[in-house]
Amino acid sequence: MDAPLVDTHTHTFNLSALQSIPLHSPLALPPPPRRPGPTPGILRRRAGAAMAARAPYFAPEEGARGIRPGESPAAALRRILATPGAHQAPCCFDALGARLVERAGFPICFMGGFCVSAARLGLPDVGLISYGEMVDQGRLITEAVSVPVIGDGDNGYGNSMNIKRTVKGYINAGLAGIMLEDQVAPKACGHTEGRKVISREEAVMHIKAAIDARKESASDIVIVARTDSRQAVSLDEALWRVQAFADAGADVLFIDALASIEEMKAFCAVAPGVPKMANMLEGGGKTPILTPAELKEIGFSLVVYPLSLIGVAMRAMEDALLAIKGGGVPPPASLPSFQEIKDTLGFNRHYQEDKQYTVPQAEPSMPSGNP
Repeated sequence: MDAPLVDTHTHTFNLSALQSIPLHSPLALPPPPRRPGPTPGILRRRAGAAMAARAPYFAPEEGARGIRPGESPAAALRRILATPGAHQAPCCFDALGARLVERAGFPICFMGGFCVSAARLGLPDVGLISYGEMVDQGRLITEAVSVPVIGDGDNGYGNSMNIKRTVKGYINAGLAGIMLEDQVAPKACGHTEGRKVISREEAVMHIKAAIDARKESASDIVIVARTDSRQAVSLDEALWRVQAFADAGADVLFIDALASIEEMKAFCAVAPGVPKMANMLEGGGKTPILTPAELKEIGFSLVVYPLSLIGVAMRAMEDALLAIKGGGVPPPASLPSFQEIKDTLGFNRHYQEDKQYTVPQAEPSMPSGNP
């Protein structure tokens, strides 16, 4: 071999010299070993790990009713919905509210668009809040609790491609479920007049897009399909749409603003076997307020309460500000003690965990002899 294999000036391979080496020569480079591809079992485990990936600040306490170790949020939600009863899911608007829902013993939490818009923006639920703000709020909420959280996805923030991005974003945020509605943009708040819905065909296609996004993500997120056509069109139209949503693969069905117990029964008769959601709008909505036992009897599996936490928080803050403005402080009966506040926020758990990582500080050594 006349030419050197490596140029000593540039430290690079001499391509012509490398190509002239016989294949049987000791200098010939052997082909890289083929690495066996992952087995189907490994792929399944990887997919399961991806679905279960979440990192709440605190590990679940022993005996907790929420997400079990190694279980995805959606799997926990599906397990709960598969058990008998109308499972209550109060609506939260931030991580603190979600923590309170969990501490009160509820198995599910619902991140409502109405209350998030109110708390985060101080604005009405009329389509002003964005996908980015909602998915960020959802991530903060899921990190704070160990119960499955359903996120309000509004109308998906656009067309079918936007819906796919929204579903994937909610999956990555650790949400167990996403509710998608069929209103036109900008959307309106539920139980209000003037709502409009997209066409039947487009509404069904949106649910199909959500299902496709779930498949592409190897996820099991629960798709809650909502229609607002009861107020926008008619009850018959709403019943047609939820049946079509079930046929498209939706996991939970919801008709907003049902106006009577008879309408609620007609809804629960559609698509037997697919869980139905009820919305108990506190303080003057169109739907009758019933107990969980009554709702279970009708056929509901999931019950949300959209205004309780945001409503009492608003009233309590107003009362506290009046007390401060009057020269005092809120009365003890309306204010938790400092210790109770710390317990809710997890100060003690934080300190207990922090102790196991504490490194003993060595005594500073004194220099010996003269400098």
